Amino acid sequence: MLTLAWPVCLLLLPLPWWLRRRLSPCPGGAGAALRLPAGLTLAGTATSGSARRAGAPLWLLWLAWTLLLLAAARPQWLGEPADPPASGRDILLAIDLSGSMAERDFQTADGWLDRLSATRQVAGDFIERRTGDRIGLILFASEAYLQAPLTFDRGTVRRLLDEAFIGLAGRETAIGDAIGLALRRFDAEDTPGERVLVLLTDGVNNTGELQPVEAAELAARRGVRIYTIGVGSEGGVGGVPPGALPRRAADLDEPGLIRIAEMTGGHYFRATDAMELAEIYGELDRLEPVVAPASGLRARRELYPWPLAAALILFAGLLARRHGALRWQPGRRAHA
Repeated sequence: MLTLAWPVCLLLLPLPWWLRRRLSPCPGGAGAALRLPAGLTLAGTATSGSARRAGAPLWLLWLAWTLLLLAAARPQWLGEPADPPASGRDILLAIDLSGSMAERDFQTADGWLDRLSATRQVAGDFIERRTGDRIGLILFASEAYLQAPLTFDRGTVRRLLDEAFIGLAGRETAIGDAIGLALRRFDAEDTPGERVLVLLTDGVNNTGELQPVEAAELAARRGVRIYTIGVGSEGGVGGVPPGALPRRAADLDEPGLIRIAEMTGGHYFRATDAMELAEIYGELDRLEPVVAPASGLRARRELYPWPLAAALILFAGLLARRHGALRWQPGRRAHA
């Protein structure tokens, strides 16, 4: 997009016309006539054709003046707006896709949702709010997979989260392997700044090669904070939809999730419905505040040298024309 940094300079465009109207002409009279020796003539008055071109220098002056003001207004070419990388946080979301995440025990205004659908909605909004942070996505169940590396492209991360489904990574729960994969990704990036893992699960670690406590010890040594979220209803009246069986409390390893969070300087949260889950991600925004970048920056290219150069060339040409106004021409002999 073409724009002017100081368009107010163009208000001076009629200044020469105003000065010509306001200022009095130079005093002169009969005695002011210029007497020239024989054979010396003024350029531009020798022929009728040159007389018709007498107004050309005035138009050139106007053009040069306009170009000069255009250069003073600083024309610029602005590129597409972009959000530059900001010095925020590196945040990995680890989402449980085990079979129990399909249970429909999350109540919303529109009815009952399964745990994964509620997580998609709330975690997706959390991703959108993390302007300035790099976000990555890990999906885990029996295995842990890196679905999206750390990136500023929040839209892609959210889309990949929306495409996740139960059984994509197996049916069991490997919490330790999910933490270990997150640590490997953080080490591979090797960038300064805060490193945070948000781990959401509804079960207990029952498979995998790395135990959660061992993984938490590694995370603590490497300065990675882990926030753990336990999801799922606690049973009882109103805790599950009609006709559904409440899960046993032992199905969620709350003591283990609390220990992981405490060992790494994070927090443990419990979500039994969609509202509580939304409040948890809001609390994460408070605990890990966003460092917003200077959004809307555009690549800027200055264009003023072009009109400035054109104006200087015109002024130089007019100055050369003025100095060449008097020139010797061969005079014709008068006949008696």
